[in-house]
Amino acid sequence: MSKRIRIRYVGAVQGVGFRPHIYRLAQAHRLSGWVNNGSAGVTVEVEGEETALADFLKASVDQAPVLARIRKTAHQEIPLAREKDFVIRRSESNDTVSTQVSADAATCPDCLKELFDPADRRYRYPFINCTNCGPRYTIIEGIPYDRPFTTMKNFPMCPDCKLEYNNPADRRFHAQPNACPVCGPQLVLLDRQGRKLKGDPIKNAIARLRQGKIVAVKSLGGFQLAVDAENQAAVKTLRQRKVREDKPFALMAPDLEAVRKYAEVSEAEAELLASPERPIVLLEKRPGPGLAKAIAPNQKCLGFMLPYTPVHHLLMAESNLVLVMTSGNLSDEPIAFKDNEARARLQPIADFFLTHNRPIFIRCDDSVVRVFENQIYPLRRSRGYVPRPLELHFPEKRTLLAVGAHLKNTFAFAQAGQVILSHHIGDLDNLETMSAFEEGIEHYKKIFEFEPELVVHDLHPDYLSTSYALALKLPKLAVQHHYAHTASVMAEHNLEGPVIGVAFDGTGYGTDAAIWGGEFLLADYFGFERKAHLQYIAMPGGEKAIKQPWRMALSWLERIYGKDLWNLPLAFLRKIKRQDAKFLLEASARGVNSPETSSMGRLFDAVSALLGLRLSANYEGQPAIELEMIADESERGAYEFSYSEDGGKIVVEPEPVLRRVLEEMGKKEDPGKIAARFHHGVARMAAGVCEKIREQSGVGEVALSGGVFQNFFLLSRLKGILEEKGFRVYVHQQVPTNDGGISLGQAALGLRRMRDVFSGSHEG
Repeated sequence: MSKRIRIRYVGAVQGVGFRPHIYRLAQAHRLSGWVNNGSAGVTVEVEGEETALADFLKASVDQAPVLARIRKTAHQEIPLAREKDFVIRRSESNDTVSTQVSADAATCPDCLKELFDPADRRYRYPFINCTNCGPRYTIIEGIPYDRPFTTMKNFPMCPDCKLEYNNPADRRFHAQPNACPVCGPQLVLLDRQGRKLKGDPIKNAIARLRQGKIVAVKSLGGFQLAVDAENQAAVKTLRQRKVREDKPFALMAPDLEAVRKYAEVSEAEAELLASPERPIVLLEKRPGPGLAKAIAPNQKCLGFMLPYTPVHHLLMAESNLVLVMTSGNLSDEPIAFKDNEARARLQPIADFFLTHNRPIFIRCDDSVVRVFENQIYPLRRSRGYVPRPLELHFPEKRTLLAVGAHLKNTFAFAQAGQVILSHHIGDLDNLETMSAFEEGIEHYKKIFEFEPELVVHDLHPDYLSTSYALALKLPKLAVQHHYAHTASVMAEHNLEGPVIGVAFDGTGYGTDAAIWGGEFLLADYFGFERKAHLQYIAMPGGEKAIKQPWRMALSWLERIYGKDLWNLPLAFLRKIKRQDAKFLLEASARGVNSPETSSMGRLFDAVSALLGLRLSANYEGQPAIELEMIADESERGAYEFSYSEDGGKIVVEPEPVLRRVLEEMGKKEDPGKIAARFHHGVARMAAGVCEKIREQSGVGEVALSGGVFQNFFLLSRLKGILEEKGFRVYVHQQVPTNDGGISLGQAALGLRRMRDVFSGSHEG
């Protein structure tokens, strides 16, 4: 018996070979009908025998293309049309619900084989791609995802490419960036003055890299700065020119075998390195010589990625070098992605520019991940993952914008339980990054056809993202920073709550106007109670204490020892000017520019400074990171915190821990053992506080979030202790634990509290 059904596929189903997939299935099952793209997804009408239709429906999902992400399907029976053939119709753009745009994908095995096949017409062509790989998100100007709405619109296809593009049986059917050496973008190598060098651009670039020169490479989402990773002088030069004193550089290696020469690679890490997303994966260093020491000073880890564009593959395969491959920017600026902008901004850094004439429409940094307990643990979610949506299964139909935090900013749009996070924007500290933030929001509104009805922002009144939100003529919801951290874990794991949220980070504006950061919250989507926190301590000089962690050490010493602190035999006290320090403490005593903080990040800073590891920070989190790096893995001891109560809240007091640190320093104890005992003490304290909250509330689920949990020494130990005590512990697997995940928490809370907002009954 013949039937006809209409099917709607929603998700990442455009630009990923989904229509030819449907066409081939229809042919195989002898079905008639049609398929087309619309801004709401892919629509199919298919007609034939009932059993064939059932097999077609199942195979359409089970055998979907590798890059497809089907969010949902719906089908209904409709009247027969008696067609003879199955056809692919032209795309439509008149639907009202937005579809998902695909993420950029690394060069697939089929294209890679052609790239290095001398008999293939695309041999060594730096822009080879097909429906299974290549640029997507970074070249899209509008929807539907068709060539006229991408930056490839200025490259008319030659007859051979057009034949591929129009052939449903071809791997390049409707591959929007499809091109070849005859009709597509071209690669050039330019000097600093913008003059084109004669000869093969790849071979010329490799020659310059071997000479120790810095080459700016135009990649998928922006420019990268490349240099020979074994050349210490070249890496040092890159550091000086980029004004990046210590922060580790990312590396690119030709293949997994090359990575394994320098780092330990587990099966899960190898899988991530080779995945279509091709993130930077942080790996444990292997002992021995090889790479320049200036790549990752004072680190136990290296960040490696494998080639993900044809240009990268050509550079790697033909040079066999391991390259530093870092973002093309000055420190704290967004990555350069437009040609003229890149030449202007990167001219003081790069000696040469390996570039091309295919425009990038939206910048997108490389993603950074780690593996924790064989699962992905994102640190920066960007290229390869963005703009893949996260599913929350919330019913709310209204649309909102969540503007994220100040540091490591991402924003998010949300509607009907689907949250689409932006690429990594960065720290909103300057005009360039703020412009990137605003441009990104406008781009998302366009390509996803979002018009927000609510804006959700951080409670901090001085965040630029908050200022942006307050200027919008929309209803607003202010969300406390650490509550958003906790909600982001709940959203990822579809937890309804209540949960015990352990939110440890450096800075977050509290409901009492203090700076929070060592927080234990009892939370669900409709509110939270602050059950415990670290004892408040003054931050002398305010934000300067973040850059100069000795100030936090000084503040604690003054709290514990008073004026006797100057008699302590501490090296760091001899390195600071006593008169300036005394003036700072006097100002702090008067409450001048010395906000109170409960930050766990600042406590790590204080211990790092006491041990003499880091008196000034050249990048965010450096003192704490270097404290983790020296921690002795074999040590089992732990320092003990004390506790008090304030208004029904548990106050965790670090004073006994700091006294023990100083005592053991006086006995010339190994700093690595002191660091380990401090970490163990924090883990045992946090687990103990969770136990006390469980006794009061009966809640046995714990959500761990905040930048401090980028520290695997702490994270693994705390999670282990909690699980031994019978807690169910949840950590991040889809968004960063740092402030890059804040926008997800904001969006989840906004969706769940929308009705209250529009009825006027919400609280900030």
